[in-house]
Amino acid sequence: MKNKMLPKIRYLPFYAISALPMPVLYVLSDILFVVVYYLMKYRRNVVSDNIKNSFPQKPQITRRKIEKDFYRHFCDILVESIKTLTISKRSAMKRLRLENPDLVEHYLSEKKNILLYTAHQGNWEWLIFLPLFFPYRSNTFYKPIKNHYINGLFKIIRERFGVHCIESTKGYRTIIDLERKNVIMMNCIIGDQSPVRINAKHWCHFLNRETAFFVGAEKLAKKTGEVVLFPSFKKIRRGYYGLRFSLITDNPVSMRTNGIIEDYAGALENAILKSPGLWLWSHRRWKLSA
Repeated sequence: MKNKMLPKIRYLPFYAISALPMPVLYVLSDILFVVVYYLMKYRRNVVSDNIKNSFPQKPQITRRKIEKDFYRHFCDILVESIKTLTISKRSAMKRLRLENPDLVEHYLSEKKNILLYTAHQGNWEWLIFLPLFFPYRSNTFYKPIKNHYINGLFKIIRERFGVHCIESTKGYRTIIDLERKNVIMMNCIIGDQSPVRINAKHWCHFLNRETAFFVGAEKLAKKTGEVVLFPSFKKIRRGYYGLRFSLITDNPVSMRTNGIIEDYAGALENAILKSPGLWLWSHRRWKLSA
């Protein structure tokens, strides 16, 4: 009991905020938007340049609307993530609506492992609710945050409903070990970060530019034979999201080289074009040039 109480004591301010009703949290989000967008101007130049280069044909007034929509959504994600500390299972399942869970259930019933090749789109943090819908082991790969206090907070949030957080450097070895034990599982990899120069990468035409993508997800899928699905979000209304799974491949070994990456990039681009304000535009996504 003492060990279980320690995290709550350490992160007491966040638990206190999390206990607030959602309408109050969204008032805080509105205030945070004003601070982040108008006062701090957090990465305003990065966001503006990313949107301008991705949608050069759109008028400035439309690009500015996308920019503001993103910042409002970003602030919502922050308070929604904190709410995860105390949200009930019933409320979580009500707020995340799966549009086609049968696709996932089909492959898991056939004892086929699934690779969720996801992105910073919609409320990606709420993918941690998936163990509430599917009674299978769920793993997510992550890169530790340098701030140990914040890293510990997000680990508590992400593991609350049964997700196993695995450091990216240990991901491949962990998955292989679990497969040898015949564990049926879903593995989540976020694929829209910008690789560093020393990483292996593949270039795709994405959002009007040549863009580098990690190749690790494809290598893992081809090695393990996992079914590759792309989960995309839509925002039904504030605090409610629809999640739809799209099949990239259920036979990765037969896919052309880099085909999984290219199909993922295409699926992600389509999701962004439908709801541009739901993607993480503050990421320095195009640090590398072809």
